[in-house]
Amino acid sequence: MIMLSESAAGKVKELLVQEGRSDIALRVAVQPGGCSGLRYAMYLDDESGDGDVAAEQFGVRVIIDRMSVPYLQEAKIDFVDTLEQSGFTIDNPMAQGSCACGHSFH
Repeated sequence: MIMLSESAAGKVKELLVQEGRSDIALRVAVQPGGCSGLRYAMYLDDESGDGDVAAEQFGVRVIIDRMSVPYLQEAKIDFVDTLEQSGFTIDNPMAQGSCACGHSFH
């Protein structure tokens, strides 16, 4: 299962407080697109399906659809806030390559 860092979980919790709902989970998926064939998608979702895999990490529920699980099983989501960049990052040793946009892999 994908790993969520403590700082990423903290940022997701902040977003959940802003939404004012506790029934929302962080959905992570791999979707067709990007310059290398696949891209990551990450968003707050209040629905889960029968084919979803879910786990709780640092108090945050993470949901991945069954088709994305093989691509994300060793990935780690972190949240960085530096002078150079701010936002969520995904470190995925399963990715065979990437492109300049930084959002896709194959």
